Amino acid sequence: MPFDFVLPDLGEGITEGEIRKWLVKKGDMVEEHQNVLEIETDKAIAEVPSPRKGKVARINKKEGEIVNVGEVLMTIAEPGEEAKGEEKKPKRPPEKKKEEKKKTDEKPEKKRESFSVVGTLPEEEEEEPEEEEAAEEPGEEISAEEEEEALATPGVRALAKELGVGLETVSGTGPGGSIREEDVRSAAGAGGREAPKYGMEERVALKGIRRTIAKNLTASQRATAFVTGMEEADVTELWDLREREKKPLKEKGIHLTFLPFFIKAVIHTLSEHPYLNASVDQKNEEIILKKYYHIGVAVDTPDGLMVPVIRDCEKKTILELASEIQELSVKARERKIKLEEMKGGTFTITNYGHFGGLFATPIINYPETAILGTGRIAEKPWVREGNIVIRKILPLSLTFDHRVTDGVDSSKFLTKLIRYLEDPALLFVESA
Repeated sequence: MPFDFVLPDLGEGITEGEIRKWLVKKGDMVEEHQNVLEIETDKAIAEVPSPRKGKVARINKKEGEIVNVGEVLMTIAEPGEEAKGEEKKPKRPPEKKKEEKKKTDEKPEKKRESFSVVGTLPEEEEEEPEEEEAAEEPGEEISAEEEEEALATPGVRALAKELGVGLETVSGTGPGGSIREEDVRSAAGAGGREAPKYGMEERVALKGIRRTIAKNLTASQRATAFVTGMEEADVTELWDLREREKKPLKEKGIHLTFLPFFIKAVIHTLSEHPYLNASVDQKNEEIILKKYYHIGVAVDTPDGLMVPVIRDCEKKTILELASEIQELSVKARERKIKLEEMKGGTFTITNYGHFGGLFATPIINYPETAILGTGRIAEKPWVREGNIVIRKILPLSLTFDHRVTDGVDSSKFLTKLIRYLEDPALLFVESA
C-alpha cells in the first residue's frame, strides 16, 4: 500500500520548516534512510531521510514552500505497487467537468433531445465528442502536469483565470493540498499590490532564516517579561592578555577573540546566580534551574543571525572554547551546521560590539531567561585610585526575564561578572 511520508516531529517545539531542496524526483527509487530533501527550520538546514524503501509516486510540496509537522511531503510506493501509487494522484473529477458543461450549454442539450426523436446518434456516442469539444474550449485546456499538480474545482479554476493567477504558483490549503478560493485570492493579492505612492520600493520575501528569526523573537517578546540592565567594565588587563597571546596562537591556527573569556566569566557568575541559567515550564508553573552550562553564541551570517551552542563550557579551557567557537562559526556561515548544534542552550552571548555597537537591548533567546550583549571596547577617561586615566572600557547589556528573577539579582550578576572581566586571573581560579 502506498505510504504517505509526513514531516516528522523535529523536537524542541519546532512546528514547521521551509523546503529548501528536493534531493529526489518523481519516479526515483529510494532506499530506507536515504536523504530525500533539505528542510530549513530553527535557523538550520537539516536533511530529512526516507523512512522506507520504494518508488517516489508523488511529491506533494514544492521547494520554498512552508510545511507543518504532520503534512504529507511525498508518497512512496513499495516495490510492486508503483501502479497503485500512481492511482492515488489527485485529479480533477470528470463529473464536475460534465456538470460545468451542462450549466453553460443547456440549449444544445435540448436540441439533441429533439434530434433523438428521428433516430440520430445514440446518447453514449454523443458524450465522447462533447468531452473533446469541452477540452478544446479556450481557458479550459489542462495539461497533464497541471492536472496532477493543481487540484482545484472548476469554480476555483475560473476564479484563477479571472484574477490572472497561475494555479501552478498557488499552494493549496484544502484537503490533500487542493486549492481553495481563499488560496487564489491570497495569491492574487500578493501579486496585485498598488504601486508605491511616495517613491521606488523593493519587496523582499520574509523567508528562510530571516522568517525564523522574526517568529522566534516575536514569540520571545510575547512570552517573557523582559528588562535590560546596563553597565561598563574596565577590561584593560584582559585586552593586554589577549594581545600577548593572540599572535602565537594564530601561528597554531587558533583565532583568539574576547568571546572565550566572556564565556568563562559568564559561567563562573552563573554558578552564583542560577536563575539566569534557567527556563520556565509554563504548563506546570515551575522554574527549571539548569545545572549545566550550554552557552549560545550569536554568529552573523549572510543569511541572518544564527546561534550555535557550545556545550559543557565549564569543562573546557579558554583555548578549547576558542577552537570550538571558530569551528561552529565557520559551519554556520557555510550553512553546514547541524540542527542539534543549535539546540539546548541555557544562556546566550551576542557580541555586537564587533560591528561597532555600544549598548543595546538584546532579545532573550527563548526559552532561556537571560542574554548578555557585549559592545565595542573603546578607550575612555576612567577614574582609577583618584586619578583620571585612559582605559579600555567594555559596555555590557543584560536582558533578563522578570518573571524568573529581578533587578537585584541581575545587578549582582553584572557586578560579579565585571569583577572577572577586570581581573582575568580569576577566570583560572575555579574557587573564586
